[in-house]
Formats: sequence, C-alpha cells, structure tokens
Amino acid sequence: MLSLAAALLTGRDLLYNTFYLITLALIGSRLWAWQNIRSLEIRRRVRTPRSQVGKFIEETFEAVNLGWFSKLWVEIHDQSDLPGHRASRVLVSLKRKQLRYWTVRTPCIQRGRYHLGPVELRSGDPLGIFEVSRKIAGAYNILIYPATYDIPGFQLPPGRAPGGKIARFRTHYLTTNVATVRDYAPGDSFNRIHWRSTARTGRLMVKEFELDPTSDVWILLDLDANWHLAQPWEIPDISDSPAVLQHWRHKKEPALAPATIEYAAAAAASIAQRYLVERRAVGLITYAPRRQVLQLERGHRQFTKILETLAVIDPAPSLSFDRILMAEGHFLDRNTTVVAITASADNAWVAALREYRRRGLSVTAVIIAASTFGPVASYRPILAELWASQIPVYALRKGASISAALSHLAPPE
Repeated sequence: MLSLAAALLTGRDLLYNTFYLITLALIGSRLWAWQNIRSLEIRRRVRTPRSQVGKFIEETFEAVNLGWFSKLWVEIHDQSDLPGHRASRVLVSLKRKQLRYWTVRTPCIQRGRYHLGPVELRSGDPLGIFEVSRKIAGAYNILIYPATYDIPGFQLPPGRAPGGKIARFRTHYLTTNVATVRDYAPGDSFNRIHWRSTARTGRLMVKEFELDPTSDVWILLDLDANWHLAQPWEIPDISDSPAVLQHWRHKKEPALAPATIEYAAAAAASIAQRYLVERRAVGLITYAPRRQVLQLERGHRQFTKILETLAVIDPAPSLSFDRILMAEGHFLDRNTTVVAITASADNAWVAALREYRRRGLSVTAVIIAASTFGPVASYRPILAELWASQIPVYALRKGASISAALSHLAPPE
C-alpha cells in the first residue's frame, strides 16, 4: 500500500512497477500455499482397534497428490490423543500423482480409550508470507487394555469339601476334580486320556470331571476416589526408530503410570487371566459410582469383557469398600472365593472380610499401597490386621514388579 501511495503522489514508473511486483508476489504466494494443501488425500489404516499396555498400535499412512502441481512441502499434523503417539510428518517435493506411505508403531503405555486422528494439513509459500491449514475429518477409536502379568505364585485359599449335589455336576472343562473314567469317544481331547486305566484295560479311557464349587472367583475392585492417588507422569519420548522399538518389545515387564488405579486394574486383569486359564468361572464387581457386574463365566470371551471393563474404569466418589463388601455379601454363597483389591487404609473392610470367612467364603486381599504414591495413611496397619485375621494378602507398592508382588504373600511389617 505504501508503494501505491508513493506512486500516486509522485507518478514515477518505478514505484508503479514496485507495486505491481509486490501485488503479483502476494497473489502468487497465496495461490502457491493454497494449492499445496488442496487435492491431497491422506488415508490411515489401523491394524487393530484393540491393544494392551506393553504391546503396539500399528498404523499405515498413505499420502496421494491428486493435483496438477507438485507439493513443495506439506506438514501432516496428527491430532491423536494416544500417549506417546508420534505420527506427524513433513512431506517434501510430492510430485503429481505420487504416492507415499509410512508405518507408525506406537508402544501402548497407558490403558484407556483414545482417538487416532483427525489430521490437519499445514503448508505455506516459499517466501514464508502465508501459512494455510486444512483439517481432514475422521478418527479411529481404539481401546488399550491394562497390562497382564504372569503370577504363578498367586494362590487362593483352599475351599471346603463341597459334597452333595453340586459335587456330582459333570462338566466338559478340565478341573482338579476327576469324577470317573469312561471309554474314549470320537471328539474327546487327548489330554483327557487316563493312561493308567488305558494300560490296565487295553483300550483308551478318558477322564470325566466335576465342577469344583470353589472355582468360582469373584474379583471385587474398590474404586473409591478418596483413596486412589496419581502422581504427575511425563510421558516418555518413544520414537518409532527400530532400536527403540526393539528395546521396548523385549522389556520383561511393561512399566505402569504412577497411579494406584493402574496397579489395581493390572492386578485384577492378571488374576482374572490366571484363573480363567485354569477353566474357572470369574466375575468382576466394581462401583464407579454405580454398580457394575460381570457375571461369572469361563473362557476367553469373559477375559475380553473383563479387560474391556478394566480399560475404561476410573476412580469416582462411591460407597466405602466395607459397605460394598457388606452389600455384595448377600449374593455370594459359601463356595465362592472373593479377591478384594483396594487402596483403602480404613480397617473397616478387614472386618467385612472376617465376616465373609465366618460365613464360609474363601477370601484373599490385594492391597495397593497408596502411601507409596502420596501422602495418605499407611497401609501397614491394614497389613498387620489381615495377618492377624489369617487372611492371605498381597501388597503392590509403587515401582515394584507386579509379577513378583502377586506371586509372594506380603510379609507382616
């Protein structure tokens, strides 16, 4: 505008030419920047919408220039909310009709429900005068399950001898109770063959099993926000370089965010996995703040439902854990095993577990040591009271190996 004003005042051709040159440069720069983000198609494909802490989410991106001109540079800015996700790229010299693709592998470091996308395109002109952007709608919903750990040393207390009608109930699942043997029939699994009877009779004999009434495991997970703590956590900068991914892939045990709920969810998932593999029926009860129940079932489908529930739960104001135990006790029979997982340091819930034992239920406690995460009451008095009550107890402390902690009873302190 100054060159135009000066040209009008003086009438000199040089100032008019300067004005024309600047105007053409501005228009050309604007058109250059505009065409850089037009006629550019971005596609992303996610291999699976489900993953687990310690595993990977893998995406494939494709960028196609459908325009008539080359793209000098385009920044692809990914707006995903997955922690540690690094999918943004800068494409340089993308020629007409050219296709470029790349793969992004993101280690899953925190459970939850996240979105991959949308994508925003950013570009500009060679002079750096204009910067333009265009958002490409579309996002994938993904679910990250909590981590699970091998806990071979985790043991439930022995149940009472059941007897009666329940003990004579036949099942096609493998259990610890063998009812009888019979002749082999087509379709019977080879791992049911009883080799001693086969050798004695000279024909294939297979075992028939009874359902163990103590095999029903109820996991009661306490989500009372008054006791759950979380510390600030800086998401580790994990690139998708081969060296970093190889290191992450071969880690023996994935690290968890410093939050009690992460340890509680991982403990519940690991215990469910342990006993579902043993063909036991496992159920889950939480209050967050409403009552959520996954009824007793066996098999991989039940494990998936438990993982999906644990992936999205969060602490919330709810009933205290002792009141939850008292409320749920009316629905549990004497042949049930209860695994109570809590971060509460209120000893009232220990009294509720003692009442469970008096009624004939088997109980095990898993304490999330909240005092190792922040300034709350110590878990040690609760630990001592559980030992005095002869209730098996496991303790998870911040930074400790969950596999080791759930494989050895917590010593009295």
